[in-house]
Amino acid sequence: MNSSKLKTVWRNLKRPFKNLFLLIGVGFLVWMLFFDANSWLIHRELNQEIEQLEDKKSFYQDAIKQDQQEWKALQSEEGLERFGRDKYYLKKPNEDVYIIEFQDSINKKP
Repeated sequence: MNSSKLKTVWRNLKRPFKNLFLLIGVGFLVWMLFFDANSWLIHRELNQEIEQLEDKKSFYQDAIKQDQQEWKALQSEEGLERFGRDKYYLKKPNEDVYIIEFQDSINKKP
C-alpha cells in the first residue's frame, strides 16, 4: 500500500469521529445502556424479578382458592364428618373402621 492510499483510508476512518453530534449520541447511548441508574441492564433484572413475583402470586392465588373450597366443605356437617374420617380415622360409636393397605403402598423398612 502506498502512502496516498493509507492517508485516504485514515481520513475515511477519522471522519465519523469528527462529527460532534455522533460522538455525543454514542456516548449518551452507552451511558444509558450500561452506566445510568435506570440502565437497560437494571431494567432487565427488574423485569425478571417481576416475572418471578407474578409466578409466585399466581401460585398463592391458586392455593387460596383451594383453601377456600376446603373451608366451604368444612362448613357443612357432612364435610366436617368426611374430613374427620379421612384425615384422623374417626368413627361413630357403633361402627368399625377397617384400613386396607395394598402391598405396594406399605413402606418397607430395611
